[in-house]
Amino acid sequence: MRAAYREELEAITAGLEQMAQLAGSAIGRATTALLDADLQLAESVIAADDKLDQLQRDLEERAIAVLARQQPVATELRTVVTALRVSADLERSGDLAVHVAKLARRRFPDHAVPSELHATVLEMGHVAQRLMAKAADVIATREVFVALELEVDDDAMDDLHRALFRRLLDDRWPHSVQDAVDVTLAGRFYERFADHAVAVANRVVYLVTGEHTDDLPPDVAAGQE
Repeated sequence: MRAAYREELEAITAGLEQMAQLAGSAIGRATTALLDADLQLAESVIAADDKLDQLQRDLEERAIAVLARQQPVATELRTVVTALRVSADLERSGDLAVHVAKLARRRFPDHAVPSELHATVLEMGHVAQRLMAKAADVIATREVFVALELEVDDDAMDDLHRALFRRLLDDRWPHSVQDAVDVTLAGRFYERFADHAVAVANRVVYLVTGEHTDDLPPDVAAGQE
């Protein structure tokens, strides 16, 4: 009975890792669709979100069943409760990738992002993928120090987001209001995606330590062994 219980908890963790991988793939493909005005790719990102949504529903059902049957305590209870919260973050991350893809679809055959901003948006996509890939690793390994690194890693996204807005607010902006709106939305989607990846890592910190990141002892927060 106990072995089956552990298998259930491990399956929940594996499901979360798969969700994170799918979300990371989605934002990468959505970025390509956005910058290349690739309608077919955009549609594939939108359609693939159903799989991530189904994974979340399956994981929630599994987690609720564990709560009902096993009445977990201590770390095992935190595992189940954290899984429910992490799955919501990952499902929302997938939605944000879909929003990026829908920007591409709405402006097709035109490009939603002016050519001079392609490099910035491309880097935002790369940073988003790296953050989510690291979040997936943290889910699997439960390495607290690696999880804490995501807060610092997210600074790169914040810098890119600010750079994007500086260009939008420049009096010499040569493009349409629609272009400005689309770029603003895209920037917000990437910034929020990164925030969800950080939130996932922070929830893993809570799972392992029983403490929220802001409440960690200084030696742990500083990454000391």
